[in-house]
Amino acid sequence: MDIKGKIGGFRLKPAQILVIGFLAIIFIGGVLLNLPIASQSGKSVGFIDAMFTATSAVCVTGLAVVDTGTHWSLFGKSVILTLIQVGGLGFMTMATMMAIVLGKKISLKERLIIQEALNQNSLSGLVRFSKHIVILTFIVEGLGALFLSFRFIPQFGWSTGIAYSIFHSISAFCNAGFDLIGNGRGLTPYVSDPIVSLVIIFLIIIGGIGFSVVTDLITKKRWNKFFFHTKMVLLITTGLLVLGFVGFTVLEWSNPDTLGSLTTGNKLLAGFFQSTTTRTAGFNTVDFGSMTTASKILTIMLMFIGGSPASTAGGIKTTTFGIIMVTVISVIRGKEETEFFKRRISWNIVNRAITLAIIGILLVISTSMIISITDSQFQFMDLFFEAVSAFGTVGLSLGITSQLSTFAKLLIMFLMFAGRVGILTIAFALAHKQNKTVSDIRYPQGKIMIG
Repeated sequence: MDIKGKIGGFRLKPAQILVIGFLAIIFIGGVLLNLPIASQSGKSVGFIDAMFTATSAVCVTGLAVVDTGTHWSLFGKSVILTLIQVGGLGFMTMATMMAIVLGKKISLKERLIIQEALNQNSLSGLVRFSKHIVILTFIVEGLGALFLSFRFIPQFGWSTGIAYSIFHSISAFCNAGFDLIGNGRGLTPYVSDPIVSLVIIFLIIIGGIGFSVVTDLITKKRWNKFFFHTKMVLLITTGLLVLGFVGFTVLEWSNPDTLGSLTTGNKLLAGFFQSTTTRTAGFNTVDFGSMTTASKILTIMLMFIGGSPASTAGGIKTTTFGIIMVTVISVIRGKEETEFFKRRISWNIVNRAITLAIIGILLVISTSMIISITDSQFQFMDLFFEAVSAFGTVGLSLGITSQLSTFAKLLIMFLMFAGRVGILTIAFALAHKQNKTVSDIRYPQGKIMIG
């Protein structure tokens, strides 16, 4: 691996290298998808739509301006699948594995970049952790493809069935949401299919809770031995899954366009699937456009929170949401510090969590407002849903993605990129050198009324 951290004589920070690296992969993918050979019609899809698709794939989002199953050729689908895998694992993890295979040494500079990419607190064991990520990914994706093949091979034949199994397993584990079923149906033909639904649910959850959490689960096996981070991720993830399951099932129970016509067992299965897929996965077994307004609002909330750190998911992350909620509870209980599981959470982490949430809210609201001006033919709810879906790298849509103007598509692309790379990573990449020196000056306390 030969990442020197310099471009044109300028020394780059790890955050800047990550941003440039993701942009480079998106550009290469967009150029390839813009080739006539990438489309089944033999005609170029257009530069903007090609870049949009590449951004959606690398940022593991799933928003699509053309139907993935029917528009793209085998070459185009292969490019999309490669971009999904690289985007899900992170280009630094892939580069690390290539360096290990070639027998090259990982420098300190490169370890710092890996640390930034994987959101780790320590440099210790990063290369080993990267190996575990790749091994775990291929094992889980392989098992997912195996079980999906029990359904897809009988339906589509050996060659297509195996290809579909591999594609959807990778797409689900990477929380990408791209599917090949065709005609914009998503996975709605499998709403009552326990094999497809449960396998996809399993892949989404494993990919979305974070590699460090999965490693902790495998090695520790007992709750009292888990890291503090693992406990919070598991608790918040479980709570959000239950909230989504109960919410979708109750709100859509009698809706004839979603769950109303299903049996009781299939309603419960579909309700749990929709709750899981809002964790930045983007698959759907019912039409989200036909959902009630309350269900759409619930979807927006879950999409904004997203998955967990060091995972294939986007959003502000479960731990960010968890820290904010724990802080609120601590304030209500009269605590001077944020406490959880008999542990104190530093104000630095609390401040970062609040900053992430506020910037995310302002970003999706302002983007939605701008698009509502340029694309006034759409309802604000549809545009807001699209913006949150892009920021959370979810990929769910109410059916307006392909009809957006070029300017709106560019804004949605930015939201996808910000959601995948991270708001703070982009901010650090754009900012001047941070001043981390501790000043002896302490200003007098200012008093202000709130509430």
